[in-house]
Amino acid sequence: MEKRPGQSSQTDNVNIYECEVHLKFRIIENELSLDSTDNSALIETLVDAYSYGEDEYLESLESQINIQEIAALEASPEMRRQLIRLRNSRKLA
Repeated sequence: MEKRPGQSSQTDNVNIYECEVHLKFRIIENELSLDSTDNSALIETLVDAYSYGEDEYLESLESQINIQEIAALEASPEMRRQLIRLRNSRKLA
């Protein structure tokens, strides 16, 4: 099926999604820093470990993921501008 100019398909749509992830797991780690001032580094370390999957150092207990599309007006101005850029760049391609 050939795509005509001005015609968009469902896969061309770029949207904003709100994602909530709840993970519960046990991990064996060498002196994991629980410093509350640097949560982003701690989260990055934990998600990185979780993404490698279960092994003798990680035991997955629970995971829940909720994803919903949100209206662009609910996002920050920066995210709305990025969305417009992405949509425009896909139209030009």
